[in-house]
Amino acid sequence: MRGKMAIIGDGDSVLAFRAGGIDAFSVVDSSDARILLKKIAKEYQVIFITDILAKELDMELKKYLSTPYPIILSVPSAKGSNGYGNENIKRAMEKALGVDILFNKDV
Repeated sequence: MRGKMAIIGDGDSVLAFRAGGIDAFSVVDSSDARILLKKIAKEYQVIFITDILAKELDMELKKYLSTPYPIILSVPSAKGSNGYGNENIKRAMEKALGVDILFNKDV
């Protein structure tokens, strides 16, 4: 099955995705992003959202963890990353394996 993909973020951050054929939605703030996410979640199977917005929408994003679709992935914005995506990967790995194998700084 080939699913539809979208990105939600600020104007500069979504441009590269649009060039790659992904439906790009530019928003001004997290309030707009929250409304848009609810609207497009029924239509898209994969939704990218910039780290900055994802962190602000953390509670809403957790609601989608128990559903097969959409898969929501945070990506750095044009301004860089705030670490939200890495922290989510770390938590998921710790939950699945019981240990942090990706970001363990201890040698």
